[in-house]
Amino acid sequence: MTHDLTDVDPFDLPEWLGEGDVTWETTAGLRSGHHVTGRLCGAGQEVPCDLLAIDEAYPAPVAADDVRSRAHQAWQHGQILLVAEGDRLTLAVPARDFDAELVLDALERLAKAVGASPEHYAARLRIGRDRR
Repeated sequence: MTHDLTDVDPFDLPEWLGEGDVTWETTAGLRSGHHVTGRLCGAGQEVPCDLLAIDEAYPAPVAADDVRSRAHQAWQHGQILLVAEGDRLTLAVPARDFDAELVLDALERLAKAVGASPEHYAARLRIGRDRR
């Protein structure tokens, strides 16, 4: 299933993401696969924010070739491709699945994209598998 993704400009995101402490927390286990749901929380607010490992291709590619290419290009330059699936901000990460180190790397790139210091970003991870 290919995800229907649209580009997101970091300047269109809420200002509080670049102004204070922000925590990304999973709502699904990190080991649940190529799509980990979560949310960014801070300043008494929250924004749905997922991680999508765009290189997963079985049983079908999860992202179109142009999205994969742009995600890899951004990553190569120390950036991250921000997309949306519906109303959910999604970080397109060149990978097939996630571990803690990759999550932290993606969040650091998000912090930089919104003009924040990575020291103001934290992660709260669930380590299990989603039991759908």
